[in-house]
Amino acid sequence: MIATSIAYVLAAVFAVCCVLLASFIGSLLYMVVLHHRLKKAGLAREAALLATPLPVDAGLPHVVVQIPSFNEGSVVRRGAESAVALDWPRDRLHIQLLDDSTDETAEMVRAVAAELAAKGFDVVALQRTDRSGYKGGALHEAMQKTPHDFFAIFDVDYVPPTDFLRVCMRPFFAEPRTAFVQARFDFLNPHENALTEMQMVTLDAHLGIEQATRCWAGHPLPFNGTCGIWQRAAIEAGGGWKGDTVTEDLDLTYRGWVKGWRAIFLTSVGVPGELPADTKTWLRQQQRWQDGFRHVSMRMVPEILKSRDITPSAKVAALLHLCMALNQPVLLVGVVSGVLATLLAPHLAPFLFTLFVVTVAWVLLCATTFLRAGHNFIRGGEIPPLAFAVVLLRFAGGQVATVVRSLGIHVRKAFSKPKPVVFDRTPKKGG
Repeated sequence: MIATSIAYVLAAVFAVCCVLLASFIGSLLYMVVLHHRLKKAGLAREAALLATPLPVDAGLPHVVVQIPSFNEGSVVRRGAESAVALDWPRDRLHIQLLDDSTDETAEMVRAVAAELAAKGFDVVALQRTDRSGYKGGALHEAMQKTPHDFFAIFDVDYVPPTDFLRVCMRPFFAEPRTAFVQARFDFLNPHENALTEMQMVTLDAHLGIEQATRCWAGHPLPFNGTCGIWQRAAIEAGGGWKGDTVTEDLDLTYRGWVKGWRAIFLTSVGVPGELPADTKTWLRQQQRWQDGFRHVSMRMVPEILKSRDITPSAKVAALLHLCMALNQPVLLVGVVSGVLATLLAPHLAPFLFTLFVVTVAWVLLCATTFLRAGHNFIRGGEIPPLAFAVVLLRFAGGQVATVVRSLGIHVRKAFSKPKPVVFDRTPKKGG
């Protein structure tokens, strides 16, 4: 009798987890619908922003290009040279190489900075030895070393087009209260192997559907950590860069957002960078993003709920976005509850299995629609349907792998002492 009662409780937990997962993933389908509804007006607004005239060169603001790096010597020179090649008055273009390296990259950064400075560019190597605050700490310290107001941030493997600043600075003149302007990621190696192709499809959906639609709808627009320009006033209003989370970009975004600062996403500006080409590196990257998302969610959800300046609809949008961090924990709890309920009360198996199948079918429908919509929007559907179905299978396999890896990490954490937050930077191959 007791076992049956426990089984019913576990079955109820399983059902709640299924509903939560269906809601979280269903938000992706909602974003696709909203995207199609807002696309025409959103793209027209983007075109208008990018048609904003710039002042004459003598009236342009100073821009500081910040390039964080950590043991990424293979791409340091390329990243620095792409920065000095930006089309902006030389006396108003300042490059900071933010290097926390512990290997030979440190010497390479100093050499590249000295070489470019000798050619007349304002390039400095700002190097730390303790990595306090990781990337967020490096950005915070570097910002204190310059009086200028605009900061273009590029991870070291990204190669911005030469007209990046001429294009992306325009929205600040049209809407001065813009916190940051975010460009879309493009990719240097999207077809290197099956993993990079899957990442291309996934990120195109995130950027082309989620990010674009959030911008068009006035929802919170997360900074993607690179390929964007911030203005100092917004950074300071949000409390500055902090290094107590491994997703400093999402953290600052929401801290600025609750203070009333909004951002702009540009679908038409692509900046190519390098995708992780091996499974181990990609899984580590995904785990860092998941962990950081949860850190920021725990910090910001109470702030959002108690704010009187955020409309109810904007709060719902923000909470749905942040609650996506619960996908893995909810899935793990649901699976464990469902298995235990079935073992304790086998007669519940048909109901639980049916609920499981319905939930999986809904998740697959939403994910497939979301990913294909993003691919069609960004790439014009260049991958034919049959080949795209194979990419979807890889995507599903990747999600299973991330959940299994996450489960192992959480089990180890449960039986070990708490460890400090560590920023596990994704290594780059270059080439």
